[in-house]
Amino acid sequence: MEVLELTTANFEENVFRNEKPILVDFYADWCGPCKSLAPVIDEIAAETDMVQIGKVNVDQQPKLAEKYKIMTVPSLLVLSHGKVISQSQGARPKEEILNMIENLLKK
Repeated sequence: MEVLELTTANFEENVFRNEKPILVDFYADWCGPCKSLAPVIDEIAAETDMVQIGKVNVDQQPKLAEKYKIMTVPSLLVLSHGKVISQSQGARPKEEILNMIENLLKK
């Protein structure tokens, strides 16, 4: 599944109206941990269709970062119809991110 580049213009359509939960990676181009997490997010997107995957560049989309109170990058949020159902801060191993997604879907 492709990784969506989320913006204020397409966020509502891709997050609020998405039937699947969406894992959103809030990142910045200058952030070292974000750069190490990026290929992991891409791998997860290629391997699973349990959730949609999206990315938000906090420098280009400050209103979205503010709305979701992103103070640290990378931050991962799982949203369902626009509501945060899980979140974590900092780079995480792939297995931990997959477990976070799977545990949410079991509920």
